[in-house]
Amino acid sequence: MSVLNPNAAAYADKVRVRVCGICIQDDKMLLVRHQSTIKNKAFWAPPGGGLQVGETIETCLKREVQEETGLEVEVVRFLFVNEFLQPPLQAVELFFEVKPVAGTITKGTDPEATPDMQLIEEVTWKTKHEVREIPLADKHSILHHLYSFNDLMSLPHHFVK
Repeated sequence: MSVLNPNAAAYADKVRVRVCGICIQDDKMLLVRHQSTIKNKAFWAPPGGGLQVGETIETCLKREVQEETGLEVEVVRFLFVNEFLQPPLQAVELFFEVKPVAGTITKGTDPEATPDMQLIEEVTWKTKHEVREIPLADKHSILHHLYSFNDLMSLPHHFVK
C-alpha cells in the first residue's frame, strides 16, 4: 500500500482526465512544485488539472494554467497523451504546447481546495539542466528522460512510456 499525502487524497481511487500545458520560454520550462504525493519529497510537473463536466479541453487548459501560475496562455498545439498511473492516483493526461500572452508568474491555488489543503508550493522557470537535477521520484514521468526541450515537444502523439 502506498503512502498518499492527505491533501492529495481527493484525487485517489478514480480515473481523472487532466489537461496540461508545456510552456517553453527563453530555454526554460514552466513547472509547478506540489507537496509530496506518493513516496517523494515534492512533485514537479507542468501546470494542468482536471477537466470538468461541460468544459472544453481548451477552456480547462487555460483555466488551470492561470489558476496555478498566474499566466494567461494561448494553446498552440496538441503534443501527446500520457497515462499517469501511481496507485491510488490514475489519470489520462492530454499535453499541449502553450505560450504566455499575459499575466505575471505567481504561485497559484486550487480553488476547489480549502486554504489548508493546497498542494502548490512553487511556480518557476527551469532550464533542462535544472529539470534533470530533480530526483526522478520528485518529477512527473514525462520529465524523467529529458535531454532537450525539442525532444519533449516532438514526442509521438500516443501514450508516453
